[in-house]
Amino acid sequence: MSRTTPDRPVKARLAVAALFFVNGFVFANVVPRYPEIKSDLELSNAALGTAIAAMPLGALMLGLAASPLIKRFGSARTAVATQLLMGVNLVLVGTAPHFALLCTAMFLAGSLDSVTDVAMNAHGMRVQRRYGRSILNSFHGLWSVGAVLGGIVGAGAAQLEIALVVHLAVIGAIAVASALTVLRFLLPGPEDAERAQAAEGAPVAAGRRALSRPVLIAFAVLGLMTAATAVVEDAPSSWGANYLQNELSSSPFVGGLAFMALQGAQTVGRLLGDRVVRWLGDRTTARVGGLLVLVGMGVALLWPSVPTTVIGFALCGLGIATLIPAAFHAADEIPGLAPGTGITVAAFLLRIGFLLSPPMIGLIADAHSIRLGLVLVPVAGVVILLTSGILATRPSGDAPTAPASTTEAAART
Repeated sequence: MSRTTPDRPVKARLAVAALFFVNGFVFANVVPRYPEIKSDLELSNAALGTAIAAMPLGALMLGLAASPLIKRFGSARTAVATQLLMGVNLVLVGTAPHFALLCTAMFLAGSLDSVTDVAMNAHGMRVQRRYGRSILNSFHGLWSVGAVLGGIVGAGAAQLEIALVVHLAVIGAIAVASALTVLRFLLPGPEDAERAQAAEGAPVAAGRRALSRPVLIAFAVLGLMTAATAVVEDAPSSWGANYLQNELSSSPFVGGLAFMALQGAQTVGRLLGDRVVRWLGDRTTARVGGLLVLVGMGVALLWPSVPTTVIGFALCGLGIATLIPAAFHAADEIPGLAPGTGITVAAFLLRIGFLLSPPMIGLIADAHSIRLGLVLVPVAGVVILLTSGILATRPSGDAPTAPASTTEAAART
């Protein structure tokens, strides 16, 4: 760290990038193997959806612990510790002998992931403030790269019939080793150090302003938008492989393409996202994204086939590429909140979508078909269109007035 200049912490940026990449890579290995888990444990669609929903349930129940953990231990240590534990827990997912233990493993995975998510985003915001320009989308882009690679590895392991426990034990070891490696390169010091520098020493607002009506409305609207985004992102990971294999008669490897298509397009969108929002602004970018979700998945469900479904999920991934980074940035910059609180609340609201989506689609699938259950995806696109006005018209991370834009938009709402 001593050789990294204070105003441009390159090593810290690379370390945060590694955290995002590995976080996306690790659990994505499990997604293409959901059909195998369903078959081995003889689960119904609703039971599998319930087991998957245990992950966001754990995130909801323990995700709010992220803010006090960051306050006590710092975002760097919190992110590293929870990502290390996620790697260990991955083995439990692969060895679960019955439904109850699978739900327990998924619950723990969600709990740990929610804290990791908040902590690495909070640290990414620290690094972004030191850079003085938007780089958060690139971190999320690398998360998507990791997710795509993890999906490919997981699909390949399923196709080669590699034992699930062996496969996930190797992936868990990678998570543990990488977490231990990056710790020494992350930023030291208090969590609000860069925020104070950006404000030229101005004190952070506190008290009643943090609980004002515009702030509460801002969180409510951000919650709707992030929950809708979660529905879109979760659909191919939870149900894409089952839909392609069971209703469109694809092979196991092709079944994994739904998840990989969304993550691949999302990766492209996020890697280009900082440039796009600099040109269009977060609000317009979100509106275009919601339209892509509505049209892309709507067409795929009206004319069902393997190609239209894969293309539809790809358009969904492109549509939601910048939404979560934009929402996290907007929440983090709301005045009057302690470091990490805004992201913690936004992430908590995001997980509600991940909690509700799998069982809702599963129930509809058992009653009718997975195809009908996936109608929730274009509906989520409409919600994104209606709530995108909460975002700033200017690019996130490039203008010091972005926080005001968020609360002003909430007041207008």
